[in-house]
Amino acid sequence: MVVAGHPLVAQIMADVMARGGTAVDAGIAGGFASAVIQPDMCNLGGIAPILVRPAGSDVVWSVSGVGVWGREVTLEAFLKRHGGDLPLGSPAAVVPAAVDALVTVLDRFGTWSFADIVAPSVRAAAEGFPLDPRTATALEIMGRSFVQWESSRSIYWPKGRAPLPGEMLRQPDLARTLEALAAAERGAARSARLESVRAAFYDSPIAERLVAFNRDTGGWLGRADLAEFRCAVVPAPNLRFGDWQVFTNDFGTQGPIMLQALGVLSSFDLAGAGADSAEGLHWLIEALKIAFGDRERHYCDPAFARIDLDGLLDPGYLAARAAEITDVAATRQPGAGPGAARPRFDTTALCAVDRAGNAIAVVPSDTLDGGPIIPGLGLMASCRGVQSRLRPDDVNVLAPGKRPRITPAAALALLPGTDEFMTLTCPGGDVIVQAMVQVFLNCTVHGMQPQPAVEAPRVASFSFPNSFYPNPDFPGRVDAEARLPPDVRADLGRRGHQLHPWPDFEFDAGGVLLAGRVGLGGADGPILVGAADPRRSGYGTGR
Repeated sequence: MVVAGHPLVAQIMADVMARGGTAVDAGIAGGFASAVIQPDMCNLGGIAPILVRPAGSDVVWSVSGVGVWGREVTLEAFLKRHGGDLPLGSPAAVVPAAVDALVTVLDRFGTWSFADIVAPSVRAAAEGFPLDPRTATALEIMGRSFVQWESSRSIYWPKGRAPLPGEMLRQPDLARTLEALAAAERGAARSARLESVRAAFYDSPIAERLVAFNRDTGGWLGRADLAEFRCAVVPAPNLRFGDWQVFTNDFGTQGPIMLQALGVLSSFDLAGAGADSAEGLHWLIEALKIAFGDRERHYCDPAFARIDLDGLLDPGYLAARAAEITDVAATRQPGAGPGAARPRFDTTALCAVDRAGNAIAVVPSDTLDGGPIIPGLGLMASCRGVQSRLRPDDVNVLAPGKRPRITPAAALALLPGTDEFMTLTCPGGDVIVQAMVQVFLNCTVHGMQPQPAVEAPRVASFSFPNSFYPNPDFPGRVDAEARLPPDVRADLGRRGHQLHPWPDFEFDAGGVLLAGRVGLGGADGPILVGAADPRRSGYGTGR
C-alpha cells in the first residue's frame, strides 16, 4: 500500500513495489520523485524527516532529515548583517539534508540500487510532465515571491508568466544532478556504492557550486559543513496510548507534540464524549495547547537541549498537566502579535507499507518561495533556517552546527502482540501534528475506518507562536471546518475558544495520508489499508 501527496508520485511508488521492491524502496523512490513532481511543496536540496520500521521489529527509527547552520554563523553576526531580520533566500539556508536522509535509509533498510530508485525521477525531470491545476495554481501563488530570483523564474515561469494547467514542466538541470549522483554509484559493496552517491552530493563539484552560490548571495555555508554532515538516526520517541504504541520523529521536530497530547488525553473519556463533541474537542484543544507550550519552552535540536526531553513524555508529568484542564479554555499572555505577512511555505508527505511488515513515512519539504534555485544544479539550499529563532534566551535560537526545530514530522503506531500497525503523514506547518492526532483518535478511539477518519471535520489551535519567522501569535484562536455542527461550535465559544470559520475540506487543515495493516472488523483479520485526504492532492493505491 502506498499513499503520496501527488498521484504521479504514488504511481512511481506503486511501480517499485510491483517490481519487487519493499515499502522502504518505494518510500525512498517517492521521496526523490516528490522533489521533481511537487516543486511547490519540496526540493531535492531541502529536508526530509523519515520514520522507518523494519519488518517484524518493535523498534521504529527516526531520521532527522534536516540540516544544520554553517559553522561560521553566530547570532550576533547574523543580527548585525541583517539588521535584526531573518530574510528569505540564501541567508536562511542550512545544509541540505534530504539526499543524506533518503540515501541513509536506502542503505540501512532498503534493497534497491540508487540508480533504479531515481530512474523515474530523472525521466520526469528531463522529459517533463503536464501540470495539474492545483500545482499550476501553487506555482502562480509562489511565483509572486520566487520571480525575484532569475534562476527560479526561468524554470518555473519559463514563458514569463505563471504556467497553465496542462503545460509541461521540465527541469533539465535537476535531471543532470540526479544523473550525476546515479553515475557515482560505484564500489564493491552496496554500502560503499551508496556512500559514493552521498559523497557525490556533499563532497564534490556539486557541493562546491552550492556553497559558492550560497556565499555569493549572503549565506553562511562552507564546504566542511556539507562534507561532514550526517543526519541523526535514533530510536523514535514513543508513548503508550490505549493498546497502541505511538512513535514520532524526535524533538528536533514538533512530532512529540502528538505524543504529549495523547498522553494528556489519556486522562479523559474520549470514547464516552464521542467524536466531534464539544467536550471532546475542548479536551483536545487544551491538550494541544499544553504540548505546544512545551514545544516553545523545550523542543530543539536534542544536541542543544537544556533539559532531559524524554521527561516530557513521563506519564506522571502528563497526568499532572491533564489535571490543569478545566471546562474553560486556558488563557495566556499574548506573544509577539500577528506580525508581518510572509510567503506561505508548505510540505508534502508519503507513506508505504508492505505485507512483510516494513513501513516508512517521509515528509519532504522546502518550497520555491523560500530561496533561489542554484544555477546548473536545479535545486535550492534548504531555507529551513526560517524556523530558528533570533532571541538568545530561546531554546531554538540559531547557532553554528545547530539544526532548526522543524514542523514536518510523521507518526507510526504499532499494536503490540499483533501484526497491526499504521503510518501517518501530513503537510501543513503547525497543523501537521494536530491533524494527525485527530485522525489517529478517529481510528483508534471513535471506531472510524481510515478514509472516513481522514475526511472527518477538523479543528486547529493557533494559541502559540507560529513556527515560521516572524512567528505570528493568536492566543485563544481555534479554526474549525464548517461541517462541525453549529451547536458544537457555539459550545466551544462559550468555553472561551475564539472560533474562526474554515470552509469544508480546508487546504490549511492539513492533508493527512495513512497507510497500514489494521483490522476492519472482518473475520479474515487485518488487511492493508490506505487513506488520502481530499483537502489536498493525496492519492493512494495498493494491491
